[in-house]
Amino acid sequence: MGGGTVLFALSQDPLGEDSESGQLRRIREAVESQGLEVRWARTGTDARAVLRTEAGLAAAVVAWDLPHGERPDGGKDGTEPGGAAVLRQIARRFKDLPVLLVMTDGADDDLDHLPLWVSETVAGYVWPLEDTPGFIAGRIAGAARGYREAVLPPFFKALRRFDGSHEYSWHTPAHAGGVAFLKSPVGRAFFDYYGERLFRSDLSISVEELGSLFEHTGPVGEAERNAARIFGADRTYFVLHGNSTADRMVGHFCVSQDEIALVDRNCHKSVLHGLILSGARPVYLVPTRNGYGLAGPLPPAEIEAAGVGHRIARNALAGEATTRQAEYAVVTNSTYDGLCYDAVRVARAFAPSTPRLHFDEAWFAYARFHPLYEGRYGMSVGPDTFSGPDRPTVFSTQSTHKLLAALSQSAMVHVKPSPRAPVDHERFNEAFMMHGTTSPLYPAIASLDVAAGMMDGPQGHWLIDEAVTEAVRFRQAVVRTGRRVAAAGDRPAWFFGVWQPDSVTDPATGERYAFPDAPADLLRTQSSCWQLVPDADWHGFPGLGEGYCLLDPVKVTLTCPGIDAAGVWADQGIPARVLTAYLATRNIVVEKTDSYTTLILFSMGITKGKWGTLLDALMDFKALYDDDAPLDRVLPGLLAEHPRRYAGMTLAGLCQSMHDHLRRADLVSLLDTAFQELPEPVAPPQWCYQRLIRQGTERVRIADAADRVAAAMVTVTPPGIPVLMPGESVGGDDGPLLRYLGALEAFDREFPGFHSETHGVTRDPDTGDYQIECVRQDAGPA
Repeated sequence: MGGGTVLFALSQDPLGEDSESGQLRRIREAVESQGLEVRWARTGTDARAVLRTEAGLAAAVVAWDLPHGERPDGGKDGTEPGGAAVLRQIARRFKDLPVLLVMTDGADDDLDHLPLWVSETVAGYVWPLEDTPGFIAGRIAGAARGYREAVLPPFFKALRRFDGSHEYSWHTPAHAGGVAFLKSPVGRAFFDYYGERLFRSDLSISVEELGSLFEHTGPVGEAERNAARIFGADRTYFVLHGNSTADRMVGHFCVSQDEIALVDRNCHKSVLHGLILSGARPVYLVPTRNGYGLAGPLPPAEIEAAGVGHRIARNALAGEATTRQAEYAVVTNSTYDGLCYDAVRVARAFAPSTPRLHFDEAWFAYARFHPLYEGRYGMSVGPDTFSGPDRPTVFSTQSTHKLLAALSQSAMVHVKPSPRAPVDHERFNEAFMMHGTTSPLYPAIASLDVAAGMMDGPQGHWLIDEAVTEAVRFRQAVVRTGRRVAAAGDRPAWFFGVWQPDSVTDPATGERYAFPDAPADLLRTQSSCWQLVPDADWHGFPGLGEGYCLLDPVKVTLTCPGIDAAGVWADQGIPARVLTAYLATRNIVVEKTDSYTTLILFSMGITKGKWGTLLDALMDFKALYDDDAPLDRVLPGLLAEHPRRYAGMTLAGLCQSMHDHLRRADLVSLLDTAFQELPEPVAPPQWCYQRLIRQGTERVRIADAADRVAAAMVTVTPPGIPVLMPGESVGGDDGPLLRYLGALEAFDREFPGFHSETHGVTRDPDTGDYQIECVRQDAGPA
């Protein structure tokens, strides 16, 4: 670990000739001689800039009488000295950063005039002329070293210590700290690319000093317990094969053969895989949808006892279950489009129907660390928010690497058990070991440990608040740009929109603002600004309750002209697939694309420069569209791959042709119907999987698939949600599912290069026909 950086927030000129400046300069030189870098800031404004940008600070030396300096907005910082503002920002930004407060020599009563909170913030005081530079520098360096050591979380600290011992490797992996790679030209290239430290930290499970991932002992166990504290869980497990493995693990533990599982239809395929392993009988709960084709939350009526009972009573497979009581329920939170529930309310609604509730929070690991999301994540459901014997045991699975800082495939399972459905650690650990590996990648474990450590204390809020702030700025910038375009009068008035409320209300004053005019601090801090008010036109979801659902500001959905949230078509349109194809030529890859919307994620890595590039690309697309630019200029790769189809076509012409096709096919309505009208369940998913691996299935053209039984899941992307599950009937030729898949097939034929990502559908290499895996009709009874 490097020496780190020390902030000197002092008004003196480091090159000054007076005695105090000279002494401070000598202190600085002595600090630097101990391997520390010094950043000197002469005003509060400069010091706060360092605090915003320098995460490697190990200590700070701050003068109480530091001048404020110029604020960018021209405002004033109040009556406190500049040093007070710096101390407050340090407390908001860092956990336990050592601060030494520089006092004015000759004023014996300075300490008596300091506010009481200062003594609770600083680690000590410095009178520059009363001690030698070497002594004062030693105090600073000692505090910095202590902080740099203390900031390391348990496993990462132990791994660094083991790596620093330079022990020979006598265990697997066979590359032995990277040495084996050095014996081959290609191996040497690999070694040089990643560097020695990666290979020295790639160790065997037999290294006792680092503990055991399976036994949850030593530094590994300590790291999991530390993560549980930070994320608000009773117990946390580190998972190294992604949230998919975490979902399978939890499902496999919670529900058994022929028991009922309540499953959000807006679920990830890994949830289904867990049910296949366990042999459970799924009863699906249906989320609402809007005119854009976006999936909303499960309506309150769907998850309350009466709604659940109705679903179970209508499900043919549930009638053959071991009991009519569901043992497990799983809900996606937040959804792929950023909709998050009131988790406590959801738990109360599910409580009469199931003793175990699983929140799949693959994209929501940051929720605990910002007040906007208070009460909207799984681990917020506990005895302090939901008392009484009906409280279910809650599991939360999080794909830590997606929106926190961890290596790919790094995930966590958080558990908050209840007396109603206890979770015995040794028994859950059987499921953990069944899905885990005996050869864990230690850098991945360390990344989970570090990801948790980054969220510990005020720094967690700081990091997430920065992402929220940048998302708010981008959202407002897009709408303001659209307003400026419309007001200019020198170009077509259209622009892209953002799926969000049109206006918000300040709960403190009652003042109402148009969204682009609202104070950024209001949008950044008030969750009421993001709630889906029942029946509001902007979101288009029916049947929601007040405060039930919130739109996550960091998941930004851009809307394209052509259709609105109510499903009303416009004469002209720009399908989002064309936009994202253009963005890809600008090296901007979005997270998800639907027919007329595209999703942008604002993670901790987003900056104004990054989103400014995206806004510039949107403006460039508009200019190309308005100028009717030829496709060979806008999408040259598309034209090169499909010259006969797109020769001579312009960008505006392609957009209008595709929009007319989607409108004629009414693809958004077909999608809505296919997802709302569930197929008839015929056989349990596990039985279908058994047929699949024993040649009891066959691929069938969708034109010939009427009334067949699906053997594998069909998931359409967009929107990334299962439309057909194993064991369900495909339905009739004129049924919602085959009509929708037929419309997708026709679209793919009409617009090559823009094909739908439809998992579970294969294409005949000769004809291009859609095919799905169906149970053979001679496969025997389910």
